[in-house]
Amino acid sequence: MTPIAIKQYLSGRKLATLKDIAVHFRMDTDTVKPMLDLWARKGRVKKHASNLGCQKGCCKCDPATITTYEWIE
Repeated sequence: MTPIAIKQYLSGRKLATLKDIAVHFRMDTDTVKPMLDLWARKGRVKKHASNLGCQKGCCKCDPATITTYEWIE
């Protein structure tokens, strides 16, 4: 996986969770984050982090399932 592969995937979807991106590339979320951070520093990706979870109140939501990344054209 390369930063260009992340760009192609995310620009095609426009918005994806960290978990979706990691699963697509068959990688750990900790491996994917630095490449997303690279695009964020360049102003091409916006991170949307929610600390609200799924609203069920159990507090067991995996942050990777509620953190989304948006591709900025």
